[in-house]
Amino acid sequence: MDSIIQGFSQAFWLIVSGDRELCRIILLSLGVSGGALALAALLGLPVAALTGLKRFPLRGAVVSLLQTGMGLPPVVVGLLLYMLLSRQGPLGFLELLYTPGAMILAQTILALPIVASLAGAAIMGVDPAVKQAAVTLGATPRQQSFTVIREAGYGIMAAIIAAAGRVMAEVGAVLMVGGNIAGYTRVMTTTIALETDKGNFELAIALGVILLALSLVISLLLRVVQQWGKTEAALIPWP
Repeated sequence: MDSIIQGFSQAFWLIVSGDRELCRIILLSLGVSGGALALAALLGLPVAALTGLKRFPLRGAVVSLLQTGMGLPPVVVGLLLYMLLSRQGPLGFLELLYTPGAMILAQTILALPIVASLAGAAIMGVDPAVKQAAVTLGATPRQQSFTVIREAGYGIMAAIIAAAGRVMAEVGAVLMVGGNIAGYTRVMTTTIALETDKGNFELAIALGVILLALSLVISLLLRVVQQWGKTEAALIPWP
């Protein structure tokens, strides 16, 4: 019991003192996850708009594929990327293995189906009366699409926040392609695993507290966005 109390007290001191190693790990984690989330949104939102607004052959298959991708095992993603990025792999010439770039790529693959699937579902869930009203007002097809997407704005934001929660907690894939190199590819989740194995609980606990705090913030943001969406929908007077 004394060792647990001592570990928490030392972890608290690392946090309040702004330990350099702790800050470096946190900043790298935020940079990797933020980059992955930006790429996932950049690539996933057009796919969401396409599946949510257009009817085309194999649309159902694409939606099903995206939904399946939401449950991708991280270690499988890490394995496939490792094979592609290794020196013997087809993308080995890029020399991305064991770099932050490979970690961003792994997290992007995990986050993209979440953004595309949930945002697409939000767009498909918009009341058809919204588009009909835009048509009645003489909106062009592009303006009609933008109107529907704007109406699904809170759902799209919720999709991005949900993807942020996924990438922040990721450990398997980033460990396999990042290598957990001190000062270069060591992020919060991989450091917690490593330091726990080494018995250095103070740094692991400190990072665990920070990670839990970030998870709480993400959950609160998701809840706030969902409540805003419900409130706005309730206030819209439909004919």
